[in-house]
Amino acid sequence: MEELIFEPITLDRKDEYMERLAQSKTKSSDFSFTNIWGWADEYGLEWAWTKNLVWIRQSTTVGSEIPVVRYWAPIGNWENVDWTQCPYMKQARTFHRVPERLLEIWNEKLGGRVRAEEDRGQWDYIYDVQELSELRGKKFHKKKNLVNQFKKLYTYTYEPMTADCVEAVLEMQEEWCMWRECEDSQSLLAENDAIRRVLEQWDEIPSLLGGSIQIDGKVIAYTVAEAINGDTVVIHFEKGKTDYKGVYQAINNFFMKEEGSRFTFVNREQDLDDEGLRKAKMSYNPVAFAKKFIVELAEG
Repeated sequence: MEELIFEPITLDRKDEYMERLAQSKTKSSDFSFTNIWGWADEYGLEWAWTKNLVWIRQSTTVGSEIPVVRYWAPIGNWENVDWTQCPYMKQARTFHRVPERLLEIWNEKLGGRVRAEEDRGQWDYIYDVQELSELRGKKFHKKKNLVNQFKKLYTYTYEPMTADCVEAVLEMQEEWCMWRECEDSQSLLAENDAIRRVLEQWDEIPSLLGGSIQIDGKVIAYTVAEAINGDTVVIHFEKGKTDYKGVYQAINNFFMKEEGSRFTFVNREQDLDDEGLRKAKMSYNPVAFAKKFIVELAEG
């Protein structure tokens, strides 16, 4: 049986990867290059390349236990693969983060071999860019009110993210991390590492974009995003200093008006089954979800 050969995720193949990603036509944030590159160390992410697909696996260690290996859905032109004859499907039996469209294809091609379970905590929230830019109507009243309060209370500037302001953003991120006591939270420490890893390679990842708000010459909020395809932008990281009232609503709205205006949809990623995060994401009125599934394949 042919086996997949996995290797570390590297910047030198990002263009090839993004071509395969475009062919898959997925809106899932998981498979964006910034996500797999930025979180590669934390999740032990590696990739394997075959003729038509890129296969991704995750290897994480819990405490001192042996690493748990999880295969993600492969990325590429899913429509152009003979899944019944794909030798690599025998190497893994269970796949995580499987987008809904790929599940449909597997159901069609592999029939009764497919058993799927909704992975609700991994569903991405998809919003209408125009709605988040305008914040019109009763459903956005509280958000717009907070943005307006921010505008009245503070003398600020908004700027698009460039390589020149990366250091200032990193400085704010370190301050945010100290305020949130990242040292006591493994998840916040891991996120901090991912943010630094991405920002330090800003010039090397052309699909990145973002924005920051400054007051008295200091960054008090920022957004780091990525164009995942022609109509969808993904928000990877968004931080603000909460002693400024309405700061999160402001950075969200300003970014949507400026950098987000060339897109139709914005993906604000998952809630990871966190009830507080789920409530916050639902409060922005998603128009759709990028659904993902855990799929187990019976032996064929």
